[in-house]
Amino acid sequence: MPKITQTKTKGLILKTALIFLSAYIIFLILWIQVKDYYGYAITYIASNLTMAVKDSEFKEIKTTKNEDILEATFRRYTYRREMLIGIPVKTSAYTFNAPLTFAIMAAFYSFIKRKKRAYVEVILILITVHILYVFSLETKSLTEVFMGKGFDPVSMPRLAIYQFLWSFTDNMIIRFEPFLIGFYLFLRFKGH
Repeated sequence: MPKITQTKTKGLILKTALIFLSAYIIFLILWIQVKDYYGYAITYIASNLTMAVKDSEFKEIKTTKNEDILEATFRRYTYRREMLIGIPVKTSAYTFNAPLTFAIMAAFYSFIKRKKRAYVEVILILITVHILYVFSLETKSLTEVFMGKGFDPVSMPRLAIYQFLWSFTDNMIIRFEPFLIGFYLFLRFKGH
């Protein structure tokens, strides 16, 4: 490899690493400030979607003593009474990777084309993944409660589907989210 190209490559690697590290620190500080508002908005959207799928009414979101946990309350009318079900949603369980994701996005800035479109797409993907996490948690929890109380017929295939959706989202998508988004960003929008 010619010396000029090798020096240029080392400079590009160093620049990218510095962008990543500084972006991570900045986004971590910013994320701590907005995480709770973001979590509330995601829980609100997902809870309304859950209400449309499950035979229940979304009532409210409450903050608990632990500020990181929101409680989405659903109401279900039964034979002679109403039943309230509170589902705890830990915001950091699905948002802990956000600063890392944003830092990876910042590090790829020099390598991608159509930047505006790229960043709009990956932000929408990130929001969709977070909504999917809360939605799958709530539908799984409501299904377990309704079947356990005898309000819904016990259906092991339906329960397994909800449990699998939540487990897959929690254990695979959320854990690898920064790298999946970085991979998508680089492959879809890399410059030529």
